[in-house]
Amino acid sequence: MHPAPSVIVFTTLSGLGFGLLFWLGLGLPAVTGWTAFAFFAIAYLLAVGGLMASTFHLGRPERALKAFTQWRSSWLSREGWASVATLLVMALFGAGLVFAGASWQPLGLLGAALALATVFATSMIYAQLRTVPRWKTPLTPALYLSISLAGGALLAGQVAMALVLLPVAAVMQVLWWARGDRALSESGTNLATATGLGSIGAVRAFEPPHTGTNYLLREFVHEVGRKHAQKLRLLSLVLGYALPVVLLLLPFTHLFALVAVLSHLAGVAASRWLFFAEAEHVVGLYYGKRAA
Repeated sequence: MHPAPSVIVFTTLSGLGFGLLFWLGLGLPAVTGWTAFAFFAIAYLLAVGGLMASTFHLGRPERALKAFTQWRSSWLSREGWASVATLLVMALFGAGLVFAGASWQPLGLLGAALALATVFATSMIYAQLRTVPRWKTPLTPALYLSISLAGGALLAGQVAMALVLLPVAAVMQVLWWARGDRALSESGTNLATATGLGSIGAVRAFEPPHTGTNYLLREFVHEVGRKHAQKLRLLSLVLGYALPVVLLLLPFTHLFALVAVLSHLAGVAASRWLFFAEAEHVVGLYYGKRAA
């Protein structure tokens, strides 16, 4: 089983797009006219493209608008509202830069705050889930925000900030993996606690509940070998963080800048794939797919 590509595309592209919108909202880089248009076009293509990709993962994409009605209890709904608010506010701010050569900074600061709120809401969709111990940690929103800010700085051409934020994001990623590898076992969740039969002895599944696959197995039970996971983690660190930093330290060329961005994008996509592939949803215990 493998994670849905639409979710990987969504979390990778939207995080980068909203990260770029954050820096643009701060006035970094200080651009106007067609240069500003180019930066905003890239940011919107990434952010909107990522959001559109997420709808393909819904069971009934035509009902996506109904998600906006649950903002009191759903982080998915809050993400939707925050993303729409960000895009509208930043559209006004960008229009001032492109057509009037004016920086309406209060709008920019509001848009920057909303961009961060969107990334935070996205992360909380996962960080709130007790059923996935690997995700349920404050490190999840910290990871999402650090990657978004680092990638946004890279796209915005903020070399000094990127040189600081890329290593910070790499450290957050390593900390998240280290904590996540222990999360399921330390959660105390196993067949005995799930069935409530632990008091009468060791609990094991007599036979699998299904002879074939189903929705739960497709969506929540992914299996990836430890050897392959370690290789992908190394690839993620090298492409996502190390190589971009090296390229930023070299004398600037547009080619190096492009390769740094593409490398970072590939590295983050690999880490996002692992984010879902290694999720260890506790429903896997029911199907005999978890050792805990």
